[in-house]
Amino acid sequence: MSDLQLSILKLLEDGPVNDLAKQYPDIEPTILQGALNSLMARSMITYKTIETDLWTLTDEAIEIVEQGSHEYRLLEEVTKRLDGLKIADVQKVLGQAGKLGQLRAFKNGWVKKEGDMLVSNVSDKPNDATADDLKTIKMTGSLPNAKELAELKKRKLISKTKQITFNVDKGPEFALEIKKLETDLTSDMIQSGEWKSKSFKQYNFDAEGAPTLAGALHPLLKVREEFRQIFFSMGFTEMRTNKFVESGFWNFDTLFVPQQHPARDLQDTFYIKDPAEADEPEDKTYWNNVHRVHEEGAYGSIGYRYPWSAKESLRLVLRTHTTAVSTHYLHELAKNPRPARFFSIDRVFRNEAVDATHLAEFHQIEGVIADYNLTLGDLIGFMDRFFKRMGVNKLRFKPAYNPYTEPSMEIFAWHDGLNKWIEIGNSGMFRPEMLEAMGLPPDLRVHGFGLSLERPTMIKYHLSNIRDLVGHKVSLDFIESNPAVRLDEKLV
Repeated sequence: MSDLQLSILKLLEDGPVNDLAKQYPDIEPTILQGALNSLMARSMITYKTIETDLWTLTDEAIEIVEQGSHEYRLLEEVTKRLDGLKIADVQKVLGQAGKLGQLRAFKNGWVKKEGDMLVSNVSDKPNDATADDLKTIKMTGSLPNAKELAELKKRKLISKTKQITFNVDKGPEFALEIKKLETDLTSDMIQSGEWKSKSFKQYNFDAEGAPTLAGALHPLLKVREEFRQIFFSMGFTEMRTNKFVESGFWNFDTLFVPQQHPARDLQDTFYIKDPAEADEPEDKTYWNNVHRVHEEGAYGSIGYRYPWSAKESLRLVLRTHTTAVSTHYLHELAKNPRPARFFSIDRVFRNEAVDATHLAEFHQIEGVIADYNLTLGDLIGFMDRFFKRMGVNKLRFKPAYNPYTEPSMEIFAWHDGLNKWIEIGNSGMFRPEMLEAMGLPPDLRVHGFGLSLERPTMIKYHLSNIRDLVGHKVSLDFIESNPAVRLDEKLV
């Protein structure tokens, strides 16, 4: 038992103790409370914490208590001179306090201005209420008049602190000595019967265990896995997405994106410096078909009619969309045309300004469906079924433009929380110029659709800033403690 605990018990021997902190002015309240908690755990005492607001004087207020308020000292200087005090001399006489004293003396009606002089405006000397109030606060720690207290606080003459004390009383096991409680029941105690005469420490079933150090899945990975399971349940095959660097041919040209398109500018795309160019693809027929579609037109299209550059096509870029991956798979599908469903979820890169909703690197979810004689109605029907798996039941489709899909549609969902329609994805039917150049038959049509992974994750975890989800500012506590997510619940 510590000396402090023994001292508290001796105080209690004669009865309850109110304001224990007053008995121990030199001991911090936290140390007192630790001793009390230890005694209360043994049922030797009970106690109640009492918190009160205590006002203390600032350095300026202490000076006022000793010398009087600024306005009162100004009045004294004015009255001790027969003709009053020159306004120009106020600061010389009272220093920095002179200007404030002058303002408050005018406000109180104690002085008035005559020409360049300050003269008294009172016949009898008033009470220095400010100094009197501060003296009261110094002695009692407060003022009965809340308005005057607020005024002194506004003038920054007082500051508030918390005063903590304790009212302590005897507990059911009160004694002047602390029994040592056993924490373990041993086999020796049981065999000898010694346990019968021992006192055991009460088991705390509410105590939390030590936190386990373990890895945790990032929220993006949790939502990604939910999307993967939705795709698998709908018969999709996952595409390999381990090529972050693509040539302009696969990233743009095969998708019928012209070489003058703004998306290919330096301000929108990250180009690789070394090596700067890729080799030509092995399939020269496909290479030539893409060249012809852009420059002259083919497969029912007049093309863009510009001099297509092989050098521009071979420039290496960080892929700007996972549709480049889909193009590789559709090109392989052309060797054995058949209905197929592919999906991918991985990183893409855009040279964008970073803000609350945009990063230069993000994840794209993409799905591709190839089948014979598909129509736009099939795409709308599939989108309805796909998003219902995420609890999204209200969809709208708006016509849009993509170089590689026609028709193209933006997908909007009704958000109950925001009470408005929000864009959640993009979709369309791949153009014949793109598909037939690969060697796919004209009646094998392909739907494509995509959305970001970050947006549904932010919605699910109620985040408004993408930098709270990805990047060096992310809280590790958030990563470790965030719950599992289910997309069969409502997403919006």
